Amino acid sequence: MSDLPQAGDAMPDIEMGTPDGGTVKPSDFKGKKLVVFFYPKDNTPGCTTEAKDFTALKSEFDAAGVELLGVSKDSAKKHQNFIAKHDLKTPLATDAEEDGLSDALGIWTEKQMYGKTYMGMVRTTYLVGTDGTIAQVWNKVKVKGHAEEVLAAAKAL
Repeated sequence: MSDLPQAGDAMPDIEMGTPDGGTVKPSDFKGKKLVVFFYPKDNTPGCTTEAKDFTALKSEFDAAGVELLGVSKDSAKKHQNFIAKHDLKTPLATDAEEDGLSDALGIWTEKQMYGKTYMGMVRTTYLVGTDGTIAQVWNKVKVKGHAEEVLAAAKAL
């Protein structure tokens, strides 16, 4: 597990799709602090709460000079619907089906539920410094209070 990027390592610079058909990658934010939160699926209870929590605090992240980016494997169309349905202000990106950023970070992994094995996203958040290195990692995130915790860490960076 230690060969996966951790605090102090460079954030892998892998391109992802945006809901409007464009692309985004971590290096696009060089010179700014960046919070990248990975979540399993649009419009599921925990993921919706997390995205809404980050949206609610977006003005505070903006004031602290911190960019936000939510990432899942959902399609651009699903992201558009998710944004519209919940009036999200947090930019979202679609990670590649294979060899995407979540694969490089080791958080797209085998999971089990009800005896079934499947591939899924481990809810993980990365705080990336202005130099493009990972400053802090939150693994297996519990949604309640998470956005506030990340905001405090980002302000302190």
